[in-house]
This record gives sequence, structure tokens and C-alpha cells, in this order.
Amino acid sequence: MKNLIEKFYTAFSNQDAETMAECYHKDIEFTDPAFGTLKGERAKDMWRMLCNAQKGKKFIVTSSNIEADEDKGKANWEAIYNFSKTGRKVHNKIKAEFEFKDGLIIKHVDTFDLHKWSKQALGFKGVLIGGTGFFKKKLQQQTNHLLDKFQSNLSG
Repeated sequence: MKNLIEKFYTAFSNQDAETMAECYHKDIEFTDPAFGTLKGERAKDMWRMLCNAQKGKKFIVTSSNIEADEDKGKANWEAIYNFSKTGRKVHNKIKAEFEFKDGLIIKHVDTFDLHKWSKQALGFKGVLIGGTGFFKKKLQQQTNHLLDKFQSNLSG
């Protein structure tokens, strides 16, 4: 399972969302502070959307401390990129936890400091509101709206 996690992050580093999606079980449940909880194809499409948005841009993903047994795994990963809405540089440090089923990732939980991320992505505004529940809810609404649009473009 350690190889599966390594494959997932190598694909992410290469902006290869299809290989990332292949690492996920059809019943995948993904959770993070920016999107909330996404299931099935919606979770896979989130990675497709993120990779698509970074094509041709300076985007660096690294992973480390990958550990796994047959049931569970964990990793640390970092993403360095410019936030599209502000152009500000973001260096996000994430802890990932995984559960496996049928040789694939069935559950993936990413945790990171949303307030720290918002300070980098939004500057002073992020300092002021980035640590609030209101901000987290608003961000999840926006990211899920973008994902809705992305998915409707895929099917339409």
C-alpha cells in the first residue's frame, strides 16, 4: 500500500489526475478543510480540476514520511503554487491519512492549517477571517461551486 500512496503523489506531482483517480476505490471518501467531504467520482474530479488548473504553471508537490500497512496509511505532503485568485505564493503543508479496500484508497483525509493557508493565499484578509468557521464554510461553498462547474463541463 505504500507503493500506492507513492504512485498517487508521483502522479500529482506530474499533474496526472487520471493515475491519481486510478488509485481511488469507486466508493472513495475524501475530506479536507477546503472542500469538505467528497465521495466517488466527485472526489476524483476534484483532483482532475486541481491538476487541470495548474497545467503549465509552476506547481510543486512533494511527499514524505509515507507509511502503510494493508489497512491504513499516512503521509506528509507539500504543495507550492500561486493561488489563482490573488497570484500570491502558497506553501501548504498537509498531513494525509488513508484507509484501503480491495488494494485501493477507500478513505483519504487531508488536514492542514486553514488559517495559515488563508494568510498566504489572501494576505491581510486571510489574517483577519481565515481562522473562522464562516470562512471555512464560505470557502467550501466556493470550491464546491467550482467543482460543480468543472463537472458540468465534463459531461456537457
